Amino acid sequence: MRIAATIKEARAFIAELRTERAGAESGNVVGFVPTMGYLHEGHASLLRRARQECGIVVLSIFVNPIQFGPNEDLDRYPRSEEADLALAEREGVDVVFLPSVEEMYPQERRTTVTVTGLTDVLCGASRPGHFDGVATVVSKLFHIIKPDRAFFGAKDAQQVAVLQQMVVDLNMDVEIVPCPIVREADGLALSSRNVYLSAEQRSEALVLSRSLREATARIESSTDVTPRQIVESVRQAIEVSPLAEIDYVQMLSFPALAPLKHEEDLSELRKSGASVILALAVKFGSTRLIDNAIISLK
Repeated sequence: MRIAATIKEARAFIAELRTERAGAESGNVVGFVPTMGYLHEGHASLLRRARQECGIVVLSIFVNPIQFGPNEDLDRYPRSEEADLALAEREGVDVVFLPSVEEMYPQERRTTVTVTGLTDVLCGASRPGHFDGVATVVSKLFHIIKPDRAFFGAKDAQQVAVLQQMVVDLNMDVEIVPCPIVREADGLALSSRNVYLSAEQRSEALVLSRSLREATARIESSTDVTPRQIVESVRQAIEVSPLAEIDYVQMLSFPALAPLKHEEDLSELRKSGASVILALAVKFGSTRLIDNAIISLK
């Protein structure tokens, strides 16, 4: 496994591997997993998927300051470089790109990538500027790594939709590959921020996955339920927890993230075979957790 601290090193390592493995099946196909580190089994599942499909696997670890707001947790975002590198080696990563902030932003930044429409809802509404920071850094990483496929977890479903739109709009030659949410045995979606939860908060946080499961079952079994009824039932389920502070619970079309007619049942959407996303963000103490269910109405 090679570790690149600079853009020049990363490009050189990847170019060398592309040349070495050009003859093998998928040998010079580059699979890329961008992360902010503090890796867990969710990240490992992305790396395994990349390993299965690609001859070269590249991982980046970079806590991107421009996607954090002024009152968010940039300074206390968990970091574990030694453990991250050990996990990467176990999963067969070929190149780890581990740049500093100065390497990624060596001078005053005057260019920002903005995806409109998709970023006005869900986390985009709660965290103004967040997705500008995400789209900008991922665009930079795509230009540095030049991957054929990039793998992202569906827990950040809005991020996936935003990046898919960016790739289409800017004619980027990379395929965005969404991968399923990875959960603990009790249902809690894996997140680097779970480390902040106290034992009591973690227990209470199980209401998130439980409410999504119940809502999904209701949508799949009922012909006349409305989006408003689903959203209200999820809110009521979460509000039972005294430690939960709801940021949002929303149900939208997916991947367009367009509003639904909340008073109409889902029968018309079922005819079109559309998909919807039921997404939520909830704080437990100072820790903000997100989760979602993407439901096909076919």
